[in-house]
Amino acid sequence: MKKYLQVDEWKIVEEGFDAENHEISESIFSLGNGRMGQRANFEETYSGKSLLGNYVAGVYYPDKTRVGWWKNGYPEYFAKVLNAAEWAGIEIKIDDEILDLAKCEVSDFRRELNMQKGYLQRTFQAKTASGKKVKVEATRFCSMADDECGAVKYSLTPLDFSAEISLMPFINGDVKNQDANYDEKFWDETGKGFYTNGSFVEMKTKKTDFVVCTGMEFSVSVDDKPISLNPSQTEREKFTGLTQKTLVKEAQTITLYKYAANLSSLNYPKEELQNKTKETLDRVSRKGFVQMLKEQAEAWAEKWQMNDIRIEGDAEAQQAIRFNIFQLEQTYTGADKRLNIGPKGFTGEKYGGSTYWDTEAYCIPFYLATAGQDVARNLLIYRYDQLQKAIENAEKLGFKNGAALYPMVTMNGEECHNEWEITFEEIHRNGAIAYAVSNYIDYTGDESYLATHGLEVLIGIARFWAQRVNWSEARQKFVMLGVTGPNEYENNINNNWYTNTIAAWCLKYALEAVEIVRKNDPQQLEKILQKVKFDSVKEASNFNKIADEMYFPYDETHQVFMQQDNYLDKEQILVKDLPATDRPINQKWSWDRILRSCFIKQADVLQGIYFFQERYDLETIRRNFDFYEARTVHESSLSPCVHAILAAKLGDQQRAYEFYLRTARLDLDNYNNDTEDGCHITSMAGTWMAVVEGFGGMRVKNNLLSFTPFLPEKWTSFSFHINFRNILLEVKVSSDQVQIRNKSNQGLQVSVYDQEHEVPGKQEITVSKS
Repeated sequence: MKKYLQVDEWKIVEEGFDAENHEISESIFSLGNGRMGQRANFEETYSGKSLLGNYVAGVYYPDKTRVGWWKNGYPEYFAKVLNAAEWAGIEIKIDDEILDLAKCEVSDFRRELNMQKGYLQRTFQAKTASGKKVKVEATRFCSMADDECGAVKYSLTPLDFSAEISLMPFINGDVKNQDANYDEKFWDETGKGFYTNGSFVEMKTKKTDFVVCTGMEFSVSVDDKPISLNPSQTEREKFTGLTQKTLVKEAQTITLYKYAANLSSLNYPKEELQNKTKETLDRVSRKGFVQMLKEQAEAWAEKWQMNDIRIEGDAEAQQAIRFNIFQLEQTYTGADKRLNIGPKGFTGEKYGGSTYWDTEAYCIPFYLATAGQDVARNLLIYRYDQLQKAIENAEKLGFKNGAALYPMVTMNGEECHNEWEITFEEIHRNGAIAYAVSNYIDYTGDESYLATHGLEVLIGIARFWAQRVNWSEARQKFVMLGVTGPNEYENNINNNWYTNTIAAWCLKYALEAVEIVRKNDPQQLEKILQKVKFDSVKEASNFNKIADEMYFPYDETHQVFMQQDNYLDKEQILVKDLPATDRPINQKWSWDRILRSCFIKQADVLQGIYFFQERYDLETIRRNFDFYEARTVHESSLSPCVHAILAAKLGDQQRAYEFYLRTARLDLDNYNNDTEDGCHITSMAGTWMAVVEGFGGMRVKNNLLSFTPFLPEKWTSFSFHINFRNILLEVKVSSDQVQIRNKSNQGLQVSVYDQEHEVPGKQEITVSKS
């Protein structure tokens, strides 16, 4: 844990420069707009330790899997979102001396991420090795209004000298991924060139043949007066730059405005990229920096109207939840159904930038409630479009008849995770895909999705589960052998309760979905059943039989669901009895020791109880929560949010708040000592869930939006926005009442503390807490 950032409700602020924190800050101060993003690398040269990162959504490389041995069914590659061309860079020379903060005496350093308006600003003074003092102010952003573009304003003032200042804005495509398995560079140059006041580099990915053209245009002013440019050109492989030299007097300010664009062959014919890049640059440079920044603030204001959470009385909690929401919105906007949410978003390379089950389990609830329903629907369509690949993934493992196994890690629907215990065994991910369909329909009421997309997915998943189980003569039940549950500190186990539970649910839900489509669109149902060759008698009967006769491990002594067979054979040590020197165990213990221990990485049984909590009474939830939380080390960023929600449901307000703070400030305070690798984007959605579903007690029950909120002790009040079936509500919780303001024209029936209330359009109700 490392706390060095200032607390501000709308900003992330770093005061003073410490090179030891630089890579952490590069992650935290990252920028994005759903189409592209970048780590908070300095614009000027920095020779210190840094992870250079610029990313273009949807562009990836299949890095050859690196394993010591091979198994049938193993993926041949690990897909990685690529470190793309560096577009914000500016080389600065002062009388031929390069400005480099690693070689300067730095003072008055301040880095500020303005989350309300969506920009990054940095100010500092630097004394160079030759003794010259300069003041710098740099502002940049990835435009939400022009989502293929970014802009930089870089101002430099000589404080005690006059000199020739050389500014070289550049595009640098000679980059590589830090996590490349074989230290390979993934881009080949396909073109480069210059404009009057700009340049471009066009590159193609090896193997996948994505083409990206990155271009820039610039202008320069001195004391706010534009100057004529006569730049010299610099080019080398994958690099173009333009150098403008200007005599700047003491106390004058020279400012460079740089406009950049990233256009990819995902969106344009390859042969048109260079021309389209130039057109895009001309358009945004004509707007100018001030207008682009104004549009950026307007775009963010619109987003905050839909998704802001206000917390009164706890500035740290307020800053944290806004930071989490900000990063989620930067990562995914829902504008393109081909895109998804990588665990690190645009903030780093770990996990390859690929799609995991995190999207369905944690992210979809956030986007359902804070955006139009098309945004969440596009996340579901992403999986529908990859159904054939999921069927092929299952076929590689020996499954037949249209059984679908969605990948643990993917960019294009093909499995690319390279650890056998995950690739072959962590099959519970299939359940999350199906659960997301149900979650979407329950929340939106959009049953038509089943007829257009969802039913085919559900049948494919159900067929997988039907083939994955086997009948146990000893138990006279269906069992599931050789799996890994959400707790990845257990591998190759039998009868993981969560996996068996969600498999049985999937089988039943697929049949329920058939009946929904039969009711709503019988002709479409017949087309679907013929397309997938579904036997609505034989297969349906088999699905029901398996679900009804599934084995669910249970311990009568403790009266809890057993995480898996023989879990109690392990030595039962509680986390509170672990020496601090042993934590985190994934860094201090051998894998063998971890696998033999009872310790749990993240919610496993409790993940299932969270998904299906309406099935269980409070005492059942309490027994399982108390048993498993005491053995959980929370060494996954996804763990605290589920525990926060369940603790809140149980009325354990203190633990609910502790879990919330842990997940909310995970990156800001570097809880896991790994923020330099990138922020934990998907777990940030869990932070939102902890507030809205935990403290707000929000659920959808039988088409009714319901709330059972409580106010954390340290807070004066909190409020959040919910977009439910195109009706926008603002819910404010204080110590003695709940206020619900309907910002839409249409009225809505809601439940508060199990009592129904009508909230008329454009009106507000107040419900007293009894």
